[in-house]
Amino acid sequence: MDRALQYLSLAHKAGLAALGEEAAAAAARAGDARLILVAADAADRAWRQAESMTAGTNQKSLRLGYAKEELGAAVGRAQLAIAAFLDPPLALAFLKALDPPPPEDVTQALQAAADRLRQRQEESKAHLRNKRRKKKEH
Repeated sequence: MDRALQYLSLAHKAGLAALGEEAAAAAARAGDARLILVAADAADRAWRQAESMTAGTNQKSLRLGYAKEELGAAVGRAQLAIAAFLDPPLALAFLKALDPPPPEDVTQALQAAADRLRQRQEESKAHLRNKRRKKKEH
């Protein structure tokens, strides 16, 4: 299996992927989808739908070079036309593993989202550390 598809499989096993048209659409509406993937041989309607899910948001959509059968095999299904990553760092790792590389704007948007998530996690850890040490907030 391709390295990029291994990231999709990992996201599925970790519960950080929405698989299928309805699940990806629900994740996009909730603002949880970071990257929506569309198989190369998916119908044009599926691509238009993915584009409309991400229109006006900071979520991105990407048409892949993988067939529906390849995407499906990565997650234990017969076929998969649309999937969504819910975790920015995992989606970024997926993008970096793609050959050929995706458009630069998609990578930059996911890098920014991953950086924001990392900063929030660090701030949360610092807050908990300060609470344990009973530091006063100004």
